[in-house]
Amino acid sequence: MEGKGLKLLLINPVNPGIKGLVCDPSSSFMPLGLGIIAALTPDHWDIDFIDESFEEFSPRPAKLVGLTAFTTNAPRAYEIAAICRAQGIYTVMGGIHASMMTEEVMQYVDTVITGEAETVWPVFLSDFESGKPRPLYQGGITPVNLIPHVRRDIFKYPYVNDLIQTSRGCPMGCDFCSVTELCGKQYRERDVEDVLDEMEELSRPLVFIVDDHLVNNTKAARERAIRLFKGMVARKLNKLWLGQASMNFADDDEVLYWAAKSGCTLILLGIEAETTEALTEVKKRLNLKMGVDSYRASFSKIHRHGIAILGAMIFGMESDGRDELLARRDFILNSGIDAIQASIMTPLPGTGLFNRRKAENKIVLNNYPEDWEYYHFMHATMGTSKLSQEELQETMEEIWLSMYNKDIIRKMMFKTLWKTRNLKAAYWVYGANHNYGRMTLQQLINDEPGGLTRNMESNSGKRSLYLKLTDYILMILYAVSWNKMVDRFKGRS
Repeated sequence: MEGKGLKLLLINPVNPGIKGLVCDPSSSFMPLGLGIIAALTPDHWDIDFIDESFEEFSPRPAKLVGLTAFTTNAPRAYEIAAICRAQGIYTVMGGIHASMMTEEVMQYVDTVITGEAETVWPVFLSDFESGKPRPLYQGGITPVNLIPHVRRDIFKYPYVNDLIQTSRGCPMGCDFCSVTELCGKQYRERDVEDVLDEMEELSRPLVFIVDDHLVNNTKAARERAIRLFKGMVARKLNKLWLGQASMNFADDDEVLYWAAKSGCTLILLGIEAETTEALTEVKKRLNLKMGVDSYRASFSKIHRHGIAILGAMIFGMESDGRDELLARRDFILNSGIDAIQASIMTPLPGTGLFNRRKAENKIVLNNYPEDWEYYHFMHATMGTSKLSQEELQETMEEIWLSMYNKDIIRKMMFKTLWKTRNLKAAYWVYGANHNYGRMTLQQLINDEPGGLTRNMESNSGKRSLYLKLTDYILMILYAVSWNKMVDRFKGRS
C-alpha cells in the first residue's frame, strides 16, 4: 500500500519484568485491537507495527505513534511515549488501561482514546490531519455492525495463533473484571456469516476466539453458537480452536457436539473458586446458581465430546488463608481440570474490587504508575484477611511449583488423553501447562542449584522414575502420530 508521507507506527508494549509471559511464540498473542485500528486507517497512511513480545522498541521515523496497553504494560507504554514525544512524534493511546485510568494516561501521551475505537479513530485521524487533534476522544460502545474485519497483514511476527472476536460485552459483572465496564453488559453478537467470512481470512492453523463470554446463557445465544460452529464445519475451515466460556458451556449437548466438530480442542472456563463463600465474594453469580457440586459433572460432559478444559482459578480471595489456598490447589488437581490458569487476585482499575480495596487502603503496591508493572496476576499486590501480601506471594510460589512441575504436567496430559480420547487436546494441554509454569515460575528458570529448566524439570539432572518410564510412551506417540500434530501446533504446516 503506497503512502503519501503519513506514517503510523503501532506499538504493543511489553512489561520487561515479565518475560516469562513472552518466552515462546505460543504464549504471545497478536494485539487484535491494533489490527482493528489498522483496518480503520485510510489508505493514504503507511502503517508499521512493533510487538515487543518479539522485538524491542527502537525509535524510527513516524508522523504518529499509536499505543495500546494492559495495566501491567502501562509504565512501558509511558516510556515509549516519552521517547517518541522527545523526537517530536505525536502519540495516541487507547486500550483497557487508557479507558480505566484516563486522567493518568493523559499525562503521558498527547491524545487518549477511551472505550471502543471504531467510531472515534476516523474522527481523530481527520482532526490530526487538519492539525486540530483533541486530547481526549470517548469511543463508548460500538454498534456491532460497524466492527470491521481485522487487518492482519500488519502481524508480521511468528504468532502461533490467529485471534478473532465474534461478540462483545459481558453481562456477568464479576467483581474482579473490568470487561463489563469497558464493553457493557449487553451481549453484542456479530453477524455469523460476517464472522465466518473473516475466519476464512485466517492463515494460522490454531485460532483463539477471544470473546469474553462465547456462549451467552440464553436459548437464542446457544442457537447462534450452533450456527457459527456449523458454519465452520460447512466451510471446511479445518482449524483447531480455543475459546473462553462460562460454566454454562456444558449445558447443551448440541453446542458441545458442534463445537467439537468445528475444531474446539480446549475451552477456558471461568471457574475461579470451588467454594460458595469465595464465589459470593467475587459475585460469580452463574457459578453460584449452578452450584459448586455441579463442576465435576460439567467437566465430564465436556470431556465426552473430546474437549479439554483450561480452568481459570483465582487465589487470594479476601477470605483466603493458607488452608483455603492449598485446598483450592488440591481441588484443581483432582477435579478433572486439564490445564491450569492459576492467578493471584489482582485489583485492576475499573473494577469493584479495585475501588473497594483502594478505599480500605488494603492495596500494598499502590505507587502508581510505577507499581502497575506488578499487576500481571503473578505478583501479590495486596494481602487477604488472613495473609499478608508477602505471605500470599510465598504460598503461591509453593503452590505453583507443586502444580507445574514436570511430573504433574505429564500426569495431567495422560489423564486428558484418557478422558477425551483426543491426542490434539492432550498435546495442547501439555503445552499450555508448560507455558503457565514458565510464566508463574519464571524466577526459578535458571542455571542455579534448585532452579528449573524451561521444560519445568529440576536442573539438577535427576529425573523421577515416572518421567523416565513415560519418556518411552511419548517416543512412541511422537513416532506414530504426534510429529505432524506438533508441527501444526508450532505453525510449521
